[in-house]
Amino acid sequence: MRMSNMSTKPNKHTLQLTTRGRYAVNVMVELAKQQEMKPAPLSGIAERSQISLSYLEQLISGLRKHGLVKSYRGPGGGYVLKKPANDIVISEILIAAEDITPAKRNKAKKPVADESASLWDHIGEFLYTKLKTLTLADVLKEKL
Repeated sequence: MRMSNMSTKPNKHTLQLTTRGRYAVNVMVELAKQQEMKPAPLSGIAERSQISLSYLEQLISGLRKHGLVKSYRGPGGGYVLKKPANDIVISEILIAAEDITPAKRNKAKKPVADESASLWDHIGEFLYTKLKTLTLADVLKEKL
């Protein structure tokens, strides 16, 4: 999901659904499941999530930059949640997933005349509002 505040209404946050955001939520669910255990190595997460290790490294970079995960080096190292699952909201995971350097990711050009732009902005605002109250713990408990 991409965050944008270029809505037709000022000071509104919106989200767009992306595969990148979906993978980021899946990775955070994997880490939340391991919360009481030792740090999870990226290779194991990549295998269970069925994504490449290099793609996962990009996702983790955004999650770490936003203070959602922390890493441990050395034998037995890997990643853990930086805060409890009930303190992590889904919208912040999705925003963090999209926060990578522009050089590595090109944004798609918008069509010149997008007649449905206000509809997508409205849907994005709705998603943001809903997902800023849904926590990672809710997802684990399936309280959707």
